[in-house]
Amino acid sequence: MPRPRNQAARRAQLVEAAAHTVVERGLTNARLRDIAARAGVTPASVLYYYADVNELLAAVFEQGTETYVLRRRTAVEACAGSWDRLAACIASGVPYPGEAETASRLLYELLPVAFRNEAAGERQRTFLVQQTELYRRVLQEGEDSGDFRLTAPAGFLARGFVALEDGYGIDVLSGAATAQDIEERLLHHARLVTGGAGSV
Repeated sequence: MPRPRNQAARRAQLVEAAAHTVVERGLTNARLRDIAARAGVTPASVLYYYADVNELLAAVFEQGTETYVLRRRTAVEACAGSWDRLAACIASGVPYPGEAETASRLLYELLPVAFRNEAAGERQRTFLVQQTELYRRVLQEGEDSGDFRLTAPAGFLARGFVALEDGYGIDVLSGAATAQDIEERLLHHARLVTGGAGSV
């Protein structure tokens, strides 16, 4: 039997349902029947579009990372000055309550998929490069304009920012720190590595 003409719409529906299920139940409890029920279809219907749950979850991870990067780029591009752009880059990576927290929680939950699914693993590597490049560009532009006095090459510092975000994000989601605490720590780090830019 041929697939319906609205394949893209149905796949998007299943990805959205799987994302909600993972956020609500966690990766280990996101079963095929739960995802199907959330989408209002049968488990067989899900497998009509995806070979198995892991393939569907890889699609969720891909969409989640793409949306996350787009949101961060938009936040940075909305700012003009070097420090404001760096501060926006930092704030956009902190899991504040609401959309940012939900997006971060989803990606943390799905990270094990990237360890076992080739497509998701490749997407994770691309995701890392995209975020690092965003920081690198902001830092390099700040140095080129004379606003920053970087303590190390922009690319090296950029990777460090992403690593700090990853660790601090777990602190926020586990309740060990607030989003505001983490943003302040990252801004302090930013002042240290940019020669005091943004200091009052």
